[in-house]
Amino acid sequence: MRLGEPISMTLIMPFIYKMVESFDVAETPKDISFYASMLFTSFTVSQALTIFHWGRLSDRIGRRPVLIYGLFGILVSSLLFGMSKSFSMAMLARSMAGAFNGNAVVMKSVIAEIADDTNRARLMAILPLTWHVGAMAGSGIGGVFADPATQYPGVFGKFKLFIVFPYLLPCLIGSVATVFGLFTGIFKFKETLIRPTEVVHVEAANGQTATTTTNATEGTPLLTQTATVRNSSGPAKPKSARELLTPTVIRVMLTNAAMCLAFAMCDQIYTIFAATSPSDGGLGLDPPSIGLSLAIEGIVVVYIQLVLYPRLERKYGVLYCYRQGLKWVLPYLVFMPFLSILAKRIQEHATTDSSFAAVEYAIMWVLIMTLLTIRVTSSVMAGTSINLMTTNMAPTRADLGFMNGTQQLAMSVSRILGPLIAGILWSWSIKHSLPFPFNSHFVWMLSTVLVLIGLQLSYRIPASIDKFAAGQPQIVVSSEDSEE
Repeated sequence: MRLGEPISMTLIMPFIYKMVESFDVAETPKDISFYASMLFTSFTVSQALTIFHWGRLSDRIGRRPVLIYGLFGILVSSLLFGMSKSFSMAMLARSMAGAFNGNAVVMKSVIAEIADDTNRARLMAILPLTWHVGAMAGSGIGGVFADPATQYPGVFGKFKLFIVFPYLLPCLIGSVATVFGLFTGIFKFKETLIRPTEVVHVEAANGQTATTTTNATEGTPLLTQTATVRNSSGPAKPKSARELLTPTVIRVMLTNAAMCLAFAMCDQIYTIFAATSPSDGGLGLDPPSIGLSLAIEGIVVVYIQLVLYPRLERKYGVLYCYRQGLKWVLPYLVFMPFLSILAKRIQEHATTDSSFAAVEYAIMWVLIMTLLTIRVTSSVMAGTSINLMTTNMAPTRADLGFMNGTQQLAMSVSRILGPLIAGILWSWSIKHSLPFPFNSHFVWMLSTVLVLIGLQLSYRIPASIDKFAAGQPQIVVSSEDSEE
């Protein structure tokens, strides 16, 4: 059920540059990156406007119906996008996909509700794992099946449908996962939101009573006065936004916003950087090569997500893993833009010394995949950790929708600003042929600064964030027997 969003979101990345170029909206080739960023960002703009409300709605009507609405919206919008013949139509389809998609926030609440302290990190790690697997699949589908009539004329050249709509086939193939998720949600998925249960009374040590929604255990302390004990694994009334937005919550949301903005910028700029000519500071790769590079990096995700991360989280804690994720992305941001120098040398040697150019090309691919592996490792570490910290902050499970919705809102806003800022700065840098550091390196340097800001903010978060607050009993002492 989670694969639909990353596939639909990333399958456009290998061909978005060529698609925008075919719309003839850019005045010059150097303006294409700006329009590509607008198109990519339209998904997250509409998602940011609705994601918080989907989270709150799931707290009221349940997780299952919201998930089904989201999957249906992704399915319809993906098909509309593949049939787009103008920039405005493509923008509308992407905006629709974002507006109906609240699945990311709801799935975090589902995981938190079905997990316990022994498996929460491993289960929460599944979310970014499915994201990366979906992103890998989406990138591969987009790169391999974009414009099939041109890429594979012997197979698809006779199908007028794929000549008229050159980007429909990848959208159709990508929708298979969404259809499967939709059927799973309708026929197999069981609601995880707990409904209010009967309140029972427990007698305290001094003969007074306590109210609880679950049975008392040996670990429950003896009460010396009237109190209400709420085990927050059961239902409780959601708190107000003012009560929930504590200093710790605000710090986590701020570092989350900085991290997401940095990652959104570097994720978006890579596809533009890879497609841009080496003379303008890029790598000069074609869509299939870009899709291949994005697909290969996902192979390492399975090991990191299911094996490495849970071990590190159990040994060092969530906060430690988050900080390491931010530190590990720095080499990627610093060294990736310098590969354009190697790409330029390959272009120069291609006509004079083809064998030497082939060796350089192989070296460039090794470096690309090494840096992309570093990026995806850091993304898993930071992304999984921020998800865990967000759910850990919720005082009760009835507040999970609010917490995850607020976090996803910050992520969506970052995904809006990240590609937009990256596209504008990249176009500005190469269009005006600016010197270092304001050339093609500038957007990478800005991402580095944002990562450092997020890292600094993380050192103001208390270590208690490692514990799942909603799994701890809450004792509210009554003032009935206390002195006025």
